Amino acid sequence: MGQIVPELYVVGAGPGDPELLTLKAYKVLQTAAVILYDNLANQELLALAPTECECVYVGKKPYGDYTPQETIHELILEKAQTRGRVIRLKGGDPFIFGRGFEEILFARAHGISTHYIPGISSMQALGFEDIPLTHRIVSEGVWMVTGTKKDGSLSVDLRLAMQSNSTVVVYMGLKKAAEIAAAYCEMGKGDTPAAVVQHLTLPQRKLAVGLVRDLPALVASQQITYPALIVIGAVVGLGHEVPEYALSQSLGHQCLSFGGQRELQR
Repeated sequence: MGQIVPELYVVGAGPGDPELLTLKAYKVLQTAAVILYDNLANQELLALAPTECECVYVGKKPYGDYTPQETIHELILEKAQTRGRVIRLKGGDPFIFGRGFEEILFARAHGISTHYIPGISSMQALGFEDIPLTHRIVSEGVWMVTGTKKDGSLSVDLRLAMQSNSTVVVYMGLKKAAEIAAAYCEMGKGDTPAAVVQHLTLPQRKLAVGLVRDLPALVASQQITYPALIVIGAVVGLGHEVPEYALSQSLGHQCLSFGGQRELQR
C-alpha cells in the first residue's frame, strides 16, 4: 500500500438529476476513498464510487435530523488522515448557501490538500419549468437570498432586492412564505408574479405559480415541502399564465394571505 495523501474534494452534486453532474465530478467520484454525502445529494451518485469506498451520510434536514458541522469536520479530518481522498458531496453548488468553504478552510488548517468542484445550483434548474433567471428588459439581474438568517429572522437583503427590477430567488424560505408575502405587500408589490418549486429535475417535481401576495396559498396548493425555492419577478410570467385572483380584485384588497388559484396542468 502506498503512502496515504490526505485530500478533501468539496464537490457539487447538482440539483438532483444525477445526469446533471459535471464531468469533473463524475471522474473524481470514481477515485474516492470516502464519500461524505448530504441530504440533497442524489444517492444514485454513490454507485460511481469504487467498491471499497466508504460512504457516510452526514445530512442536515431543515427543522429535522441534523448532523452537527463539528461532527462533519471531525470526519473530514479522521477519514482524510486514515483513508486519503475524501469527497464531500453536497447538493447543488457547495459555495451557494452551503458550508463547503468552511470545510475547505478547516481542512487546510489541518494540513489537508483541498479542491473545489462546482455544481449546478438548484436555481439554475428553474429553466426546466420555463422560468429564466434573466430576460432582456424584463429582469436586470438576479438576487440570491436566504429566507432565514442564522438567528431565524427574515433576511434584510430581501427588502433591498425588492427595490430592484431583478429576479429574486429565495433559498430556504418556505417557512417564511407568509412574511415574504407581507413584505412585498408592504412595499406595494403584492402583484409581482411568483413561483414555488420543488425537485425540478426529478419525476416528483412540484410547481405552483401565482402572485407573491399569495405565497402561503401557493405552497399549500401543491403541498410543497423542503427543499424548495421561491422565485419572484416578471420572469415567472414569461412562460406561464399567472393566475388572477378574482376574489381579491372584487374586494379591492391589494393583498390576501390566501387566495384561490387555478391549478396548473403540466
